[in-house]
Amino acid sequence: MSVLVVGLSHRSAPVPVLERTAVTGDDLAKLLHAVHESANVAETAIVSTCNRVEIYAVVDKFHGGVSAISELLALHSGVPLDELSRHLYVHYEERAVQHVFAVACGLESMVVGEGQILGQLRQAFRLAQDEGTLGRDLHDVLQQALRVGKRAHAETGIDQAGASLVSVGLEVAARHLGPLDGVRALVVGAGSMSSLAAATLSRAGAREVVVANRTHANAVRLAESLDVPARAVELTALDAALAEADLVVSCTGAAGLVLTAAQVVAQGVGSDGRDRFFLDLALPHDVDPAVGALPGVRLAGLDELRTAQEAARAIGPEAVEAVRRIVRDEVEAFLSAARAAAVAPTVVALRTKAAAVVESELTRLAGRLPELDERAVREIQQTVRRVADKLLHAPTVRVKELAAAPGGDSYADALRRLFDLDPKAPVAVARADMSADADDAEPPAGSASAPWSGSARTVVEGARGVDGPAGGARVADAAKAEEVARVTQVDCAEADCVSSGPADAAPGVKTGTVKTGTAKADAVSAGTVNAQAASVRAVSARDGAPRGEGEQT
Repeated sequence: MSVLVVGLSHRSAPVPVLERTAVTGDDLAKLLHAVHESANVAETAIVSTCNRVEIYAVVDKFHGGVSAISELLALHSGVPLDELSRHLYVHYEERAVQHVFAVACGLESMVVGEGQILGQLRQAFRLAQDEGTLGRDLHDVLQQALRVGKRAHAETGIDQAGASLVSVGLEVAARHLGPLDGVRALVVGAGSMSSLAAATLSRAGAREVVVANRTHANAVRLAESLDVPARAVELTALDAALAEADLVVSCTGAAGLVLTAAQVVAQGVGSDGRDRFFLDLALPHDVDPAVGALPGVRLAGLDELRTAQEAARAIGPEAVEAVRRIVRDEVEAFLSAARAAAVAPTVVALRTKAAAVVESELTRLAGRLPELDERAVREIQQTVRRVADKLLHAPTVRVKELAAAPGGDSYADALRRLFDLDPKAPVAVARADMSADADDAEPPAGSASAPWSGSARTVVEGARGVDGPAGGARVADAAKAEEVARVTQVDCAEADCVSSGPADAAPGVKTGTVKTGTAKADAVSAGTVNAQAASVRAVSARDGAPRGEGEQT
């Protein structure tokens, strides 16, 4: 399974196309399920904002996933596939992870560094969780992306220069109207963007802020939170508020126009000699484009706020480059941990099989030499186990180092082939129940058929087809289980991560390539890696086969 991103944004498509492909409300949930139920797609989440629509998925086939997602996006948006394909971009595997992390940090935003994308990404994450379309792989990618985004904003100055879509829009308004400390402002909508605009106008010392919203209670709540004179009005009183306003900010989720040219003209706008500014932050547009042609009126929409370079200069190139370094480092660490976690179940299965061989031979020896005293039994027991551990130490340590590098999954396959491991054994380890009570579970009693069947004995069944309860693996000694679990603590070697979409990518669809650079990640044992230790402890502490996949956190 591999991570795939298919989407379009302000960088690849004009605003009219973005307006047609915008997915909101019930349509978003419908598209989410349609993608999840399509062939080759195991997990999915959708980020839909005013300047991007991106579908994140975990797929088992690149072309099948791209085709299914592109066709469904075309179907739900009504944009013909041929036209839509010209604006789509595709990122795959490592490049997909890098893209999601960059989006979370605001590097891909219309205004570099704007922080609202973190909230939008979190909404996509929660919706996918609620709808049941999020699995372990995509869960880990999105959760880590949110952490990386928070780190970027906390450690750099990328969001210290008012680099948000609202701030940039209001800066343009100030150039047309002059200082905003004396303007009468009308804010249409009470969502996150409208609230941010109202708060920014309040800090700028606006003379008055009027809030109009479909749900009047939300408008009242927003107006009461401001530090300047403010009031809430019903949408039925919008025209009167419009006549008084110098600055109008609109950002609603309406499907059609909220402010038409005729409506605006009827309030004297364009004929009373006053300068006015309309800031339309909605997608689809709230304000009729014809309003911008009226005398004394300036209209700025999303398509006119493509000021990423300007924002980057305001923030400073050092801050942007610092965020890019954070993304590179985080991508490398995440991928190294994921590769190490992928090989860990195979290493555990190898050690489990070796332990099964040891115990089988010790049991056979006990039957053939029942006259051995307890001291001799302990010495034989420790010697045989020590030999097995020493033989396995070098290959398991080395495979962990190699697995952390790109292409490391081939070493896990080599281990399975060389030691004739049951292909289902690593899967069983990876899917073991990782509930917290596994650490506290009592080991089963030792077998009475052999003289070393007490707490010092480790009995492993199931790795070589040995019959046991439910055909599962059983480890009788919890201390030994902890010893086996240590194989999942990975020291990552230096990695030069290079990835790209397949060379045979679908025509008309752009693919990306990223080189994350060379760095060293020491003692990686986070999240996905340590989860494998929990898997081993869960298997070790229970009779029977693993109960199923662990729950998402």
